[in-house]
Amino acid sequence: MNIYLGSLIMFMFAGLAVYARLGNRLKGLGFTFMVFAFASAAFTFPACFVSLGGFELKRTIVPLVQLILFGMGMTLSFDDFRRVLKMPRAVFIGMGLQFTIMPFVGFLCARVFGLEAGVAAGLVLIGSCPGGVASNVIVYLARGNVPLSVTMTACSTMISPLMTPLAMKLLAGTYVPIAFLPMMVSIFKMIILPLVVGLLIHRYLPRLAKVLVKVLPSLAMLSICIIIGVTIALSRDDLLKVGLALFGAAACHNALGYLLGYQAARFFRMSARDCRTVAIEVGIQNGGMATGLAFNILQSTQAAMAAATFGPWSAITSSMLASCWRKREGRSAVELQGAGAAELISSDPDKSLCCGTAEAE
Repeated sequence: MNIYLGSLIMFMFAGLAVYARLGNRLKGLGFTFMVFAFASAAFTFPACFVSLGGFELKRTIVPLVQLILFGMGMTLSFDDFRRVLKMPRAVFIGMGLQFTIMPFVGFLCARVFGLEAGVAAGLVLIGSCPGGVASNVIVYLARGNVPLSVTMTACSTMISPLMTPLAMKLLAGTYVPIAFLPMMVSIFKMIILPLVVGLLIHRYLPRLAKVLVKVLPSLAMLSICIIIGVTIALSRDDLLKVGLALFGAAACHNALGYLLGYQAARFFRMSARDCRTVAIEVGIQNGGMATGLAFNILQSTQAAMAAATFGPWSAITSSMLASCWRKREGRSAVELQGAGAAELISSDPDKSLCCGTAEAE
C-alpha cells in the first residue's frame, strides 16, 4: 500500500473513531473504526507492529488474550452458569450448533475458495472457537434473549478446551498437523484460567471488581487493536497474495453462520427472539482465542490471518444485523435479567463491546 494513501486511511478511521465517541450519529461504531485504524496502520507501517526495541510484539498476544478473558470473567456471575438448569434445551441446542455449523462451514469455505493449507486451517480454527464475547451486546441491540446469550457464551467458552481441539483434529488435520493435548492445555491456560480468576474476583472481591471494571474496557479495546495490528503486520505479504480470497471465504463463513444458526433454531421450534440470539452466537467467534492458538500452537502467521479478517468483518455485519432486527421488532427495549448480563451491558455500546468481551474480533 502506498504510504501516503495508507496514512490517509489510517487518519480517516482514527478521526471517525473519535467522532463516534463524541457524537451520537455513529455511536457504537467507535471501536470498529479504531480496529480499522490499527489495521491500516499495521498494513502501512508493519515494522512498528513487529518488534519494539528488539522485543517481538507477537509474544504479547497470549497475555493480551488472557487480559480480555479476565475482563470477561469480571462480567459474569455464577447465575450465568446456573441458568443452564432453567433453560437447558435452548443452551444445549445453541452450543451444539456453535460447534458443528461453524467448523464445518469454515472447512467448506476454505475448500470452495481454494485457500492454502495454513490459511485454510486458520479459517477452520476461527470456526472451531467458542462464540465471540461481544455477541452479548449485539444480542441486546438486536432485542434478543440476553440471559441466553450470556449463558451460551460462558458455557461454550468453558467447554472449548475439549471441543476446539476436537473440531481442529477432525477438520483442520487435513491441512496441518494438530496436537490435540497441547492445544487443550493452551486453551485452558489462555482462556479458562483468566476467566475463572475474573469470575472469582467478581464474586468474592466486589470492591476490587468495581475498580477494575472501570479500567478493563479501555484495556481490552486496546488489546484487541494491538492483536489485530500485530497479526496483520506479520502476515502482510501473505495478505497481499490471498487477501481477496480470504475475505470472500471469511464473509461467506460469517453470513452462513448467521443464516444456518437462525434456520436451525427455527427447526427446533425456538422463539423468534431466541432464534436471533442463536444466530448471533453462532455467527460471531472469539477471534482473540483463534489468534492466540494460531501463533502459540500452530506457529503460523497464515492461520492467524483468518481471525484478523473474520473479526472486524463480523463486527460490522453483526451491528448491521442487530440494527435491522431492532427496527423490525419495533418495541421497547427488553429488560436485562441476571447480574452478569446487567453488568455486561453499559449505556455506551463501545465500552460494552470492550468490557473484557470485545472480539478480535
